[in-house]
Amino acid sequence: MMRALSLGISPCPNDTYIFEALVHGRIDMGGSTFDTCLEDVETLNARAGRGEYDVVKISVAAAVRFLDKYALLPCGGALGRGCGPLLVARPGVRLEDFADAPVAIPGRLTTAHLLLELTGLHHGPRPVLRYDEVIPAVAEGKVAAGVVIHEGRFTYEAHGLRKLLDLGEWWERDTGLPIPLGAIAVRRSLGSDIARQVAEAIRASLIHARLHPEDAWPWITSHAQELSPEVIRAHIEMFVTDFSLDLREEGKAAVTRLLEAAARVEGTRLPESDMFNEA
Repeated sequence: MMRALSLGISPCPNDTYIFEALVHGRIDMGGSTFDTCLEDVETLNARAGRGEYDVVKISVAAAVRFLDKYALLPCGGALGRGCGPLLVARPGVRLEDFADAPVAIPGRLTTAHLLLELTGLHHGPRPVLRYDEVIPAVAEGKVAAGVVIHEGRFTYEAHGLRKLLDLGEWWERDTGLPIPLGAIAVRRSLGSDIARQVAEAIRASLIHARLHPEDAWPWITSHAQELSPEVIRAHIEMFVTDFSLDLREEGKAAVTRLLEAAARVEGTRLPESDMFNEA
């Protein structure tokens, strides 16, 4: 039966790389199609909270708020080692200087914000900026420091900034697990068969991208905030990992650990229903 599924992903190279073949009909979905929308990750988090997408890329930290409506797929996300958010500042600012000062974050529901909270190092205001606005705000002195994600990991030094703390490294040292940044969530009401079909299609789309990278490149570059081919390729290499094909037990353990931490911060409990759709 023909069915159109609403899909929300970010315009970042890792998402457009993984989903290009699926979005452009290169993968057989058994007659189903995707109505795709590209949004900033915090916008996707908010819209997922309102149940607006059938399939949506979310921050893992945000999932704690709507696991009653969505299950997580074991593929398509961003999880790995050495790829976490960075806390950056202008030269001369020390880690101990920013505890009560304004620190820009790329969204209150992002994994980046949760990691900053979990360190216990910052107690001041946290103005929310779109992820690509954080570096300019720090460079212009509007905030004392900022948490950068996505392409910002590769470009902050070009803006005269320095790294104060690698939040991903902090997580890995503390837990021994890879850092779970983003995940693909599927609406529970669609049923397990549709969820399984979507997961298989995402895996096929990623495999297609690896075998035929030239197919995806025009779409990737048309949406990338940073147009340097070197940065785009580095972004894909860093955030698209073997965990993007299959979380496996280690990846699921990392996601569960982060969701447990998010639940503690939120003062809530994880739902008893299975968080993952075993596709």
